[in-house]
Amino acid sequence: MISTKEQIIEYFKTGIKETKNFKIGIEHEKFLFNNEDNKRVNYSKIKEMFAALLEFGWHPVLEKENIIGLNKDGKNITLEPGNQIELSGDKLNNIHEACAESHDYLFELRQVTKKIGIKIVSAGFDPISKLNEVPKNPKKRYELMTKDMPEGGELSLDMMYRTCGTQLNIDYNSEQDFIKKFQIVNSIVPITIALFANSSIKEKQNSNYLSYRSKVWQNTSRGGLPKVFFENLNFEKYSEFVMNFPILFIQEKENYISGKKYIFKDFMNGKIKEIKNRLPNENDLSTHLSTIFTENRLKKYIELRSMDTCGWDCLCSGPAFNVGMLYGNLDEVYELISKWDKNKIINAYLDAPKKGFNTQLMGKDLLYWASQLLALSKKGLEKRDLINKSKKNETLFLNHLQKVIDNKETNADHMISKFSKNEDLSVLYDK
Repeated sequence: MISTKEQIIEYFKTGIKETKNFKIGIEHEKFLFNNEDNKRVNYSKIKEMFAALLEFGWHPVLEKENIIGLNKDGKNITLEPGNQIELSGDKLNNIHEACAESHDYLFELRQVTKKIGIKIVSAGFDPISKLNEVPKNPKKRYELMTKDMPEGGELSLDMMYRTCGTQLNIDYNSEQDFIKKFQIVNSIVPITIALFANSSIKEKQNSNYLSYRSKVWQNTSRGGLPKVFFENLNFEKYSEFVMNFPILFIQEKENYISGKKYIFKDFMNGKIKEIKNRLPNENDLSTHLSTIFTENRLKKYIELRSMDTCGWDCLCSGPAFNVGMLYGNLDEVYELISKWDKNKIINAYLDAPKKGFNTQLMGKDLLYWASQLLALSKKGLEKRDLINKSKKNETLFLNHLQKVIDNKETNADHMISKFSKNEDLSVLYDK
């Protein structure tokens, strides 16, 4: 049972790995639409899709009698609130492996979606549907979240039902290593938003944002970029942050109980009457950590959560960009960002969804900083020098970002220009 801050600190310490054992985990979400009517798929269509994927060796994950996901060889396909699907990849050694995993998944997904009349959209925000048009599913926790989340952020339901992101999970080899990496990933959030912006269309119109997804997450309960994240955040400070953070829900056997009246410290002090004052176990802590929706967060690894979902051509570029900096060139990147003022970073964070590369940070625009960071990332991947069968290292996955910077045009810009020409929905779907 967890009753002290020291136990939470210890939990984070158990995530420490030797550098040689560092892994990469990628998670990415997709929207699914019916071919015939351009509407988001409902749960019965999801069941049909999951049944078809079983032929590729996936195994069903059930909640009571309902299928809510699939797993295979360390990978999971999970169901998001509006029937978006997310692949949570296996823990892999390099970007070559991670990208191959994503392409295998894409191959399977394409076979199945073609067969049952589904189209895929890779964007950070649903470009077509209104919120009240998005179908739900029977996953229990979402019922409670739909009720409680809007109280803490006006766009919380948009986050749940109409956003898709790409996430990267990375390791740390000491508390000091965590501090440096966490400082970097939080400092570069505005640049990440600008570079990976891919949600410019909302309800079949220009949203007037390049990353409307980021705008939504900034107005989501339990989200944002807390100032404390810039204060040399160590395991103890993060544990205090976690203890004082409101609980979203508590899982009690097969039931979900609202935690909105409580913070985690109340749980640790046995003050929650609805569950007979029991203390939290490690599963309860893990659930709590996964319902803190900040731009980055700590579990037994660091989760980077600021990238819009993008098409398959650029899917591997975000992980490569971050791995080059954080695994390949940490000190040089830290040297650069450690001079930045936290208030200016937070201002840039608030501006970036709308202004993109034109956002100002420390007297330069984000295009300048993106270019600097890309060069440092490339150097880091060259240093790693992990090669594939064709004798190419991981820098090949940065080509997409180099093009974005050279042309000063993001996926969001492309989406606006392609869609605005004739407002043809077909340009929004994956080819």
